Amino acid sequence: MTREAFVAQAARLKSEGKRVVFTNGVFDLLHVGHLRYLQQARALGDALFVGVNADASVRRLNKGPERPINPEDERAELLLGLKCVDAVCVFEEDTPIELLRILKPSIHCKGGDYASPDVLPETPLVRALGGEVVILPLVPGRSTTNVIKKLAGQPIPNLIAPVKAAVD
Repeated sequence: MTREAFVAQAARLKSEGKRVVFTNGVFDLLHVGHLRYLQQARALGDALFVGVNADASVRRLNKGPERPINPEDERAELLLGLKCVDAVCVFEEDTPIELLRILKPSIHCKGGDYASPDVLPETPLVRALGGEVVILPLVPGRSTTNVIKKLAGQPIPNLIAPVKAAVD
């Protein structure tokens, strides 16, 4: 979805009194941690909008020389195929600040790898726009990095431990 269409769809929903939730990330190799995180984010509002880091942005974020594994258009398509995701937009910047500035979501979510909303560079903007920043818990042992390590035959702590299934 283009940035313009992404923002227009959010504006339409907000004009109907709906709560738009936004999150962003690389979402390189989708795993159950991503799914549960996105389901939790969606449960906070009426629609979930996801910003996906463009390939060049992923490389600048130092995710590793092999990243991204999947190209941005495929990562966006996979996310849009999830029942809990309503709209997806690829963004070129290293942070979602510019996208947040024009989207103006009710809630901006990030994963529990951040200790507090106060450490996010986008928090002051979201709050100034009247939104809320929510940190959602991670699924222990579930990460793209761990998937890559497992595929490379490297030991993975907590990856084999049973994980309780998400409940609707």
